[in-house]
Amino acid sequence: MPAPTLRSLARELGLSRTTVSDALCGSLRVKAATAERVRAAAKAAGYERNPLTGAVMSQLRRSRTQQFRGVLAAVELVEDVRSEIAVRYNAALLAGISERASELGFNVERFVVGPQGVRIKRLDTILHTRGIQGVVLLPASGFPDLTALDWNRYTAVYTDYFIDHPPLHCVCSDHYRSMIALLRDLHERGYRRPGLFMEIPLSERLQYRWEGAFLAVQNAVPDIVAVPTLRLQEITRPSFEAWFRKYNPDVVIGHSPEAVTWMKSTGARLPKTHGFVCLNVLRTNGNCATLDLQTAELGARAAELVVGQLLHNELGIPTQPSLTTIPARLIDGPTLRSAPRQRNPRQQSPSTMPPTSNSPRPLSLQEA
Repeated sequence: MPAPTLRSLARELGLSRTTVSDALCGSLRVKAATAERVRAAAKAAGYERNPLTGAVMSQLRRSRTQQFRGVLAAVELVEDVRSEIAVRYNAALLAGISERASELGFNVERFVVGPQGVRIKRLDTILHTRGIQGVVLLPASGFPDLTALDWNRYTAVYTDYFIDHPPLHCVCSDHYRSMIALLRDLHERGYRRPGLFMEIPLSERLQYRWEGAFLAVQNAVPDIVAVPTLRLQEITRPSFEAWFRKYNPDVVIGHSPEAVTWMKSTGARLPKTHGFVCLNVLRTNGNCATLDLQTAELGARAAELVVGQLLHNELGIPTQPSLTTIPARLIDGPTLRSAPRQRNPRQQSPSTMPPTSNSPRPLSLQEA
């Protein structure tokens, strides 16, 4: 028995192909009763609509001289003034999304939602009109609410930790695993008093993953001295210097490269007496060791997931949202002592640091 098509459905229902297509797309031009009749007939016949068909026809109608390429929407929710690091992070994500989407035959259009852009309802109309069904959501401050979109039309991935309105598949950096691997590397360099400083709002936003991994290693490794984490709403020079003088960590981990200057002001000589690692390369200018969260790779992975879902006709809110993570990699710098040379395995003494699944050099296998 041949597979059902728009033409066979239209013939069976006594309607035009355009009406059947519009009904299956959710167009308001079709009466509700007619649309329901079409959907019921399509379901009974086992008809499955290709989600890329509408985009193909839309592109062909715009210009018959252009080679078709599918379109993904990169949606950025901006409700207030963003920090420079947030702007840089999202730009790196967008670059990764665009490059990988292009390799897969898709263009990317950026949409800004918020006071300086469009509203959610307007975005819904634009995406539907242009036949765009694949969406990559860039990180937003707070807890974004996108329930106003008609999710029966779209498939999406959020490039941050889980959201609830609606719950979607997510791609982000593996902060927990990255911290474990970083501490293993520092342990092999001889550091035994690692200290961590964190601003509380950022820690909460990342669901305490940096801190959780740090505390786990402190509790699990016998020869690591437990230095209390410096946790404040805002890390200031006086608060940092008081903490540093009191606990004297031999290596400091945190987001602010300014800490290098603060450490030196107390008498530290990096990397001879102390070390420092910044937790995000986008905050640095090459003057210290840092973690590369592989932001562009996170964007690329998000594009791959969205395209894959489109090709499998997986529209709507997923029944079981998943989280895809990518570990960071360490970029060496002048604020760390050199890593020890790799010795013969037979001569190498066993490490007291718990092993990780990835090699300590490098740490690699997406905002902090």
